[in-house]
Amino acid sequence: MAQIQGYASKTSVERGDSIAFHLASHIAQKCTVAIYRFGHYGGSGTRHLTTSEPVAVKPQAKPSADAATGLIACDWPVAWTLDIPSTWVSGIFLAVFTSEDGHRSYTPFVVRDTARRSDILMVVPFTTYQAYNIWPFDGRTGKNLYKGYTPEGELGGNAERAFEVSFDRPYAQAGMPRWFDMDISAARWAESTGYDITYASSTDLHQGRIDPSKYTAIVFSGHDEYWSEGMRDCAEEAVGAGTHLAFLASNNIYFHIRLEPNAEGQPARVVTCYKEAPDPDPGTAGPTVRWRQLGKRHRKAEQGLLGVQYSGILKDPAPLVVRESSHWFWSGTGLRDGDEIPDLIAVEADGFNPSMPRPDGRQTLLSASPYVDSWGRGRMVQNTSLCENEQGTLVFVAGTFHWPLALNDPEHISPQVQRATHNLLTRMLERPGK
Repeated sequence: MAQIQGYASKTSVERGDSIAFHLASHIAQKCTVAIYRFGHYGGSGTRHLTTSEPVAVKPQAKPSADAATGLIACDWPVAWTLDIPSTWVSGIFLAVFTSEDGHRSYTPFVVRDTARRSDILMVVPFTTYQAYNIWPFDGRTGKNLYKGYTPEGELGGNAERAFEVSFDRPYAQAGMPRWFDMDISAARWAESTGYDITYASSTDLHQGRIDPSKYTAIVFSGHDEYWSEGMRDCAEEAVGAGTHLAFLASNNIYFHIRLEPNAEGQPARVVTCYKEAPDPDPGTAGPTVRWRQLGKRHRKAEQGLLGVQYSGILKDPAPLVVRESSHWFWSGTGLRDGDEIPDLIAVEADGFNPSMPRPDGRQTLLSASPYVDSWGRGRMVQNTSLCENEQGTLVFVAGTFHWPLALNDPEHISPQVQRATHNLLTRMLERPGK
């Protein structure tokens, strides 16, 4: 057991509702829970909102993995419950757990404000966070939807991975989910520009809490790979309602998942994805495989909604190569066709596949960036895509992991990416598709 760890009872909570934190420590002692909100805040990046009185924590049992599914779910008691004030602003929040012997860890959550309309709804990809979570990172027990430990204590692969992962456990190591920095960078930049913005988690889309028609644009801020049928239905309903979509990263809507209740019956607490293994309970939505494998003739391929789809992994970053520089998207960036934005294509890339479905309407590929695929598939091309249907509704996909980081992260900031993204959101807000 790490020195102090915890998890939240929900991925998101409405203003005026409550959220509980389940904590465990390596020894019996006191702990405080401090709550911070991410934002620009004049460049400071966070604002402290409240801290609990010291609460008692003690060691808790570390669960074993389910023999059939690999599911690891904790049943730790609630250490502290936070009542969310109705005055708090919707956003991405962080609970910071600090033990009296000086150790610290974290867990994120979202505060919603679905009662009011906002220009932009930003969706935070908690289902993908959980897919990558390999807690406990202990050399013996931990599993995620990619890998788990071998009997020798090495990280294995598909043979050791889980088919189900639970939100009822901490995030590995200090508690920051993998790829969380992409969402924080996007949120800080968006708030620095003064956009009218509220927030939700990916599970909110699944559970039907989101009415897409209440927003002019929905922004998917980070790596949003794992989608249930309910999530995709919500996104397609948004386009049908004239709500624009902007995906700021890549490898979106790749794996089909089920979101299922936990042992206590709380909904959307277990992410299920069998991938290549036989799915024992596919249901009406179909097996939990890649979306592009569902339906005849790849009818449910993600490119049919997005315009591009995941195509490769990069070993090293490559430049984004500009196309269609006369398009309003690139206005004010000073870029011309063939110009490069250094190191913008990184980690995973999307591209247009002519053999897959594509959205109705007009598509503009705003980049054509060569890179070498690290899986040995040779030379590939990344595309940033903008689709516009007959009603004028836009669907944008950046097609690279580094796009949201280029908005605000100090090591990756690009004025051209900032300007292009501002052009995109300004166009969306000025031209509601409704």
